[in-house]
Amino acid sequence: MPAQDIYHNCVKNALIKDGWTITNDPPRLPIGDTDLYVDLGAEKLLAAEKSGQKIAVEVKSFVGDSEVNDLEKAMGQFVLYRVILAEREPDRVLYLAIPQAVLRTIFHKPLGEILLRHNLVRVIGFDSEKEAIVEWIP
Repeated sequence: MPAQDIYHNCVKNALIKDGWTITNDPPRLPIGDTDLYVDLGAEKLLAAEKSGQKIAVEVKSFVGDSEVNDLEKAMGQFVLYRVILAEREPDRVLYLAIPQAVLRTIFHKPLGEILLRHNLVRVIGFDSEKEAIVEWIP
């Protein structure tokens, strides 16, 4: 199994506080004789609809030398996982979880906005100190 991101437990706790049930830690995505692992799988029961909402979450810290380089790596991984999830678990929606500061410096700026506008990524912004979700960008 791969190493966990430094914010893995923080995001896991934030999702639990937000009412999600962690169903897989980590979800395994087998493709041929290769196993890939998204960081977290979660499910939330929507009482009004009586149906389950399922997500998978890839956690990224963005602590490298370049946020753009970190974004390129994260997007490559995100697209790979999204395509595999679409075939294996089409009812599970993939999100990229990133620290609140990165949300402001990348996804509230033109570079991130273009990715969001073209529906290339869904984002969860989290506050690592409070272990709380601060923003969902579907």
